[in-house]
Amino acid sequence: MDPKFSVLQKALDVYSYVGLWITLSASVILFNKYILTVYKFPFPVALTMIHMAFCSVLAFIIVRLLQWVPSSNMSRQTYLKRIVPVAGLFALSLWTSNTAYVYLSVAFIQMLKALMPVTVYTVGCAVGTESYSHARFANMLVVTLGVAISSYGELNFHFFGFCVQLVAILAETCRIILVQIILGKANLKLNSMTTLYYVSPACLVFLLIPFAFLELPEIAYRVELTHTTRHSTVIMFANAACAFALNAAVYLLIGKTSALTMNIAGVAKDFFLILFSSFIFDAPISSLQIVGFFIAVSGVFYYNYSKYEEAVNLADKANATSNDTSRNLAKERA
Repeated sequence: MDPKFSVLQKALDVYSYVGLWITLSASVILFNKYILTVYKFPFPVALTMIHMAFCSVLAFIIVRLLQWVPSSNMSRQTYLKRIVPVAGLFALSLWTSNTAYVYLSVAFIQMLKALMPVTVYTVGCAVGTESYSHARFANMLVVTLGVAISSYGELNFHFFGFCVQLVAILAETCRIILVQIILGKANLKLNSMTTLYYVSPACLVFLLIPFAFLELPEIAYRVELTHTTRHSTVIMFANAACAFALNAAVYLLIGKTSALTMNIAGVAKDFFLILFSSFIFDAPISSLQIVGFFIAVSGVFYYNYSKYEEAVNLADKANATSNDTSRNLAKERA
């Protein structure tokens, strides 16, 4: 095969994976926003539970019944110690992030998500998964400044929604770091499907608690009053199917490319969502927000670039060490 054609084919494959993930991720976000606001189903916990129930059933069919994906024989102790805590944080992250869509615009939420590197770095320094440096700290301040400017320029600012989204970001940060600490040490080889198989049921159980106290009484009252849910099963099923497809696309993207590619693609997705959601949901964006977002994105790009540089330097050091060891062994044999 012509080397040029091989390189081109590989590039096209990467762009295909990125395009699929961006399309599905944006679709789920816009679909959730539509259901929670326009479709008049203001129950974010119930919506998240539908997603988790659908993922649990479909993952069980694929992993256990059809056996298309091999499952790891995980003990009950390992499941309780390593999977359940991750599922708890995942439930909190999904619940709060969906709740934020009830109060905030999609565009503003995507701007706030630029804080993810800041929270990951801050919490990582606190627990020891990240090392502190003045340069990285300054980088995080730039991102924070950009998000602060965007927040100040938000025309439809809602304090409760803002706080809920911050909780969602913090919960997702803790989940990511917990996965690094707990699952990394356990050396559990889980792909997207087996992760859904193990995590989704536990996540569903955690969501039952806020659902029982916050949403079940209201849903029961509406059903008793109208004797119907007034919501289409087809629409809710389609929404859950999109959420399931997104989880599979995340694994495909990371497995075929890298986490860095996903981070950079995430910035492109945010640009698309901010513009498109503002148009379809008639949510105005101020010029001050645009300035703040560009400042934050510049900081995020620099952060991703610096992480890439660190990875390259570590790889070079590892190769140099390996070459030195090989030369020393060769000298000893000679």
